[in-house]
Amino acid sequence: QVQLVESGGGLVQPGGSLRLSCAASGFTFRRYAMSWYRQAPGKERELVATITSAGGRTNYADPVKGRFTISRDNAKNTVYLQMNSLKPEDTAVYYCKASYAVDYWGQGTQVTVSS
Repeated sequence: QVQLVESGGGLVQPGGSLRLSCAASGFTFRRYAMSWYRQAPGKERELVATITSAGGRTNYADPVKGRFTISRDNAKNTVYLQMNSLKPEDTAVYYCKASYAVDYWGQGTQVTVSS
């Protein structure tokens, strides 16, 4: 019943932009902090960005600071990741995560940055 469905991934040129969405259902979305993680081939999954339940605070991993923006719309049960100035090293599967008493994970969406 709990679902987190990522969308918006795809192939983009270096320097380009992409916006990922994660649509949530089956739980009280507004109570959950939300995060984006990514995992590149052969690498460990890493935290990219987090946002508090009401959207009042955000945090970013150093490699994406100034380029990525996490946001949420609690009325739409959706969290977003706006990615600008994309680099080949941003290539990964991107996952959304909901965190409260328990954690929920989406199944991921592929982002490929290549010329």
